[in-house]
Amino acid sequence: MRASPVFLRLAVLLAASGFLSAVANAADLIEVDLQLVLAADASGSMSRDEMRLQREGHIEALRDPDVINAIASGPIGRIAVTYVEWAGPRTQSVVVPWTVLTGRASVMAFTETLAAAPSRNSGSGTAVSSGLLFAAAQFDANGFRSYRRTIDISGDGVSDQGPPVAEARESVIARRIVINGLSIASEKPNRDGPYDYLFEDDDRDIHAYYRDEVIGGPGSFVIAVDRSESFAVALRRKLVLEIAAWTAGSRPPL
Repeated sequence: MRASPVFLRLAVLLAASGFLSAVANAADLIEVDLQLVLAADASGSMSRDEMRLQREGHIEALRDPDVINAIASGPIGRIAVTYVEWAGPRTQSVVVPWTVLTGRASVMAFTETLAAAPSRNSGSGTAVSSGLLFAAAQFDANGFRSYRRTIDISGDGVSDQGPPVAEARESVIARRIVINGLSIASEKPNRDGPYDYLFEDDDRDIHAYYRDEVIGGPGSFVIAVDRSESFAVALRRKLVLEIAAWTAGSRPPL
């Protein structure tokens, strides 16, 4: 049975309305060079020193002139960043919401908010997969649009809770989100996290674990930290690599 002219006109009008609505919604999005989720480990295995170094390292690295210059060097000259903490399957939180960074003033405001936020160990297990899925969800309806979306996840242990890491990683990569890693290796064979006694020892190389099982996507990489004095330096290098979108094989900043 042929559709009536009235029905066809109505269908065309509805389709046009939906298209215009989508265009209007897209026009409302803020365009940035990069959307970046900084996902920090807050699980029970993290020692007090590691928690402090992780937070202070991000603050110091973001304030570094090389990072600020990298932000300004993009075609648009701004990025969107949020800082989240993750631990067990149901223990994740947004510490600093999405913020547009354009230069020193905006970076200082972001890092001052991060510095003032309470820092506490969750006391729960390590669910890297749940952390990745929570970080990926932060891109949904966040008001930004960019060619690149990246999760920058840092942690000191292998996943002992939550869904399989491989499934979570593939789910995130399928959304065209790149996962980069910062593996934190303790200087001592037995970490002194306040809840470390609750978890089984795992003698796997944390850097190899992040390299082989956590990171993924075009150009993804992991940087290892094993000395407290190298933490901020490693984070600075990592942020510059991510923000400036250095390609594989190019010479990274020192």
